[in-house]
Amino acid sequence: MKITSVDIFKCVKGRGTNPSIFTPIVVRVNTDEGISGYGEAGLTYGDANHAAFGICRDYAPWILGKDPFDSEKIWEDLMRLTFWGMGGGAVVNAGISAIDIALWDIKGKALGVPCYKLLGGKTNEKLRAYASQIQFDWGPVSKAMIEPEDYAAAARHAMEDGYDAVKVDPIGYDREGNWLKSTKTGFLREEELSLACRRVKAIRDEGGEKLDILVELHALTDRKSSAQLIHRLQDFNCMFVEEATMPLNFKLMKDLADAAKVPLAAGERIYTRWGYRPFLEEGALQVLQPDLGNTGGITEGKKICDMAHLYDVGIQLHVCGGPLATAAALQLEAVIPNFVIHEHHAVALLKDNIDLCKYNYQPEEGFFRIPDRPGIGNELSEYAIETSEKITVQ
Repeated sequence: MKITSVDIFKCVKGRGTNPSIFTPIVVRVNTDEGISGYGEAGLTYGDANHAAFGICRDYAPWILGKDPFDSEKIWEDLMRLTFWGMGGGAVVNAGISAIDIALWDIKGKALGVPCYKLLGGKTNEKLRAYASQIQFDWGPVSKAMIEPEDYAAAARHAMEDGYDAVKVDPIGYDREGNWLKSTKTGFLREEELSLACRRVKAIRDEGGEKLDILVELHALTDRKSSAQLIHRLQDFNCMFVEEATMPLNFKLMKDLADAAKVPLAAGERIYTRWGYRPFLEEGALQVLQPDLGNTGGITEGKKICDMAHLYDVGIQLHVCGGPLATAAALQLEAVIPNFVIHEHHAVALLKDNIDLCKYNYQPEEGFFRIPDRPGIGNELSEYAIETSEKITVQ
């Protein structure tokens, strides 16, 4: 089997869970046996979708004529021989990741098995999920949650859908409903601390002891402000705090981990096993959150999970993208023994997102069943293919 061409899609712009635009970048790797594989770059949100589209186009010629089953060799070539690959970073690794996931999709389809079979089989029959980012509410319509009672209502909506865990950013929205309009470095004012705590308290009061709460800080805080906030949140028994400070500074994260009485998590902005190594060696994180779409795909993601297992560190794959990102994550999470919980982002409930793929995987009563379709188990829909900007490299 040989790779004959690569299609790169910039999917139709949809409204995300906040004022930003949601633009999945997808590669489709085609072969001379008529089998195609799909992979999504993990830069769907934020301000890098043009860069993701470009890096996928730049890297596509490297794999033409190759055997897709040689995914380990292809990964190594993309990392070592493209010059910028060894430097890493979000954009470069997003291109490698999208291609790698597509190769695994091809392998599964060619053999007629889901990717989890190729990765060693299930250690988890079903996957607990949490409702992620409930500051946007929880449901098919996204809106800003401002007052503490709004947060309580969002938690209630998630629990009505069967979830027993939610994640919230209690500082992302200001009192005027502006999202991520300022960093929270230095020292937080008392009114900011009070509002964040009242929001989390409202969720705890609504959910009681049956609800696990995960706190997301998006690295808006630094060592000082996150320490302030984590100290104030101790009474609410949070499961973990995510991206409490700059996500590449393992020394500061270790400092926080030693002082905090709550586990720390990070990973969507840490790349490859080399990036994760110091966090593991220093004991700076208790939960790793690699995104398969920007940390090196399934090939690298499995190695990171195995490294973490050596240090008794849990895995919650970061998932904030199109349905292809969800499908790939489920395949790996089914296999790893140190799986903690699956992130089911609020964006996965939105029609703009759901319409992009053939299959709509959603948890039932807060748990995912692992798809048994060959490969990663999902493909772009005809609607997505027809409406996307597309280039072909052959």
